[in-house]
Amino acid sequence: MRWTRLQFLKQAGRRKVESFQHKLEKFDIGVVWLDASNRVIALNGVAQDVLSVKVGEAIGEEITQFHPERSRDKVKWLLESAACPADAPLPMTMMINIPDRVLLIKVCKMFGADAGAGTCMVFYDLTDVITSPRREPEEQESLRLLFKLPVYKRNKVVLVDLEHVIHLKSEGHYTDVSTRDENYLCNLSLSDLEGRLDPREFVRVHRSHMVNIRYALEFQRVDENFALVMDTAGRVRVPVSRSNVQKLKGILGLG
Repeated sequence: MRWTRLQFLKQAGRRKVESFQHKLEKFDIGVVWLDASNRVIALNGVAQDVLSVKVGEAIGEEITQFHPERSRDKVKWLLESAACPADAPLPMTMMINIPDRVLLIKVCKMFGADAGAGTCMVFYDLTDVITSPRREPEEQESLRLLFKLPVYKRNKVVLVDLEHVIHLKSEGHYTDVSTRDENYLCNLSLSDLEGRLDPREFVRVHRSHMVNIRYALEFQRVDENFALVMDTAGRVRVPVSRSNVQKLKGILGLG
């Protein structure tokens, strides 16, 4: 059978996805066991390394204490949304900033003799797979930059190259990710992503929208409203808030 170039590219794409799923199976996983009050009962060595904490310091502590204050609400939300193991949702990707890590997390409720025995948190450390250090010396203290975005497609985690991402739209704790041909769901919030993306390419133009400026086709003004037309399949119009108009004009060289 003679393959067309399109068929070859599709098959190559499948191998990339499959290789990542297979790679997850080989990861050393971090495990944290929590009681019904979300206090640490036990954790394995990987969790100790990633969270930079010793067993003696962790046992009995509420898990959110190991996260920066701005991330605690998200951790609490993640724990509150945990389900019975049989109904547990897909793993959720979230930021761990102390140390600077990106984790793929699965959380589910555990049940024993007493109802609600606690929670089990299992995670994979994807930091070296999807991020890279900042290049400039003055930026070394900043968060590592993402070069791939973990998203969901057909109940699987897929890593999308950022060069293909056109538009990011906030959906609460999630982000809707658009490329030219696909839409994905990402469990990182828009605020999480903003600190991890190259600001020379990804620009926050609205409280709920960020764009890859390389895909901007038109800058429009209708009455007192501004928008960018992006190079997606439907040429989506992304609103631009007034507070970002001058910044955007400067980036686009419009004066």
